[in-house]
Amino acid sequence: MTTPQTLPLTVVADELERLRTEHPLTHVLTNEVVQEITANVLLAVGAAPAMIVAREEAAAFAALAGAVLVNVGTLYPERLAAMRDAITAANAAGVPWTLDPVAVGVLDYRTNACRELITQRPAAIRGNASEILALAGFGASGRGVDSTAGSQTALAAAEQLARDTGAIVAVTGEIDYITDGEQSWATPWGHPIMTRVVGTGCALSALVAAFTAHAPDRLNAVAAACAVAGICGERAESACDGPGSFKMAFLDALYQISPRQLREWQA
Repeated sequence: MTTPQTLPLTVVADELERLRTEHPLTHVLTNEVVQEITANVLLAVGAAPAMIVAREEAAAFAALAGAVLVNVGTLYPERLAAMRDAITAANAAGVPWTLDPVAVGVLDYRTNACRELITQRPAAIRGNASEILALAGFGASGRGVDSTAGSQTALAAAEQLARDTGAIVAVTGEIDYITDGEQSWATPWGHPIMTRVVGTGCALSALVAAFTAHAPDRLNAVAAACAVAGICGERAESACDGPGSFKMAFLDALYQISPRQLREWQA
């Protein structure tokens, strides 16, 4: 198992600058609970979200997008069929897609579906420790969408999953670990209040997808997405009174964060 180093903020700055220059169109097939916060997070950071979910449209749009997110939070057969079609079209067009394996390891239907999907060459996988452990076949004890394991405990599983699938794997928690199976980054930013607002984890997966669009270095891109979310979470917590105002402050922080600030902070 590797010893992750903290991601340099200069890398975060470079990746954020690239994203805002490219303004990537991000096709989001996500769960029905989190569509609003996910779209607003992508808009605030500088990406362009689109929620195209009908099977009749999903494949055609995925081929046009800069990146695709597949989130199985509210999975059912018609949605899974649309996801399969979108993944096939994205792969054919060279569009990177990201998997968020919500609650994998808890329920068989979604677990089996995600184990099938990871054979289709995802660019990135973002989950909590219990989800990554289960998806990698290490066993887990999650509780619904919540992890009962710390992110450090899933690092070896994340590395194995990355080697098996070719994806960049991000296991998120108090500290996020991002790995390609050989090299790993740590992003130690964030605040526990982020777990008190529905959709912050799912929105992070959308950020991961957006950052992978046209990325010359996917490991750095995924790690930068995690860093941006964590840094903005810390800033939002210092400006809020609770979960309700946190959500607004988080969107403001994503909008206000700049590459220049990150480079000055690193210095």
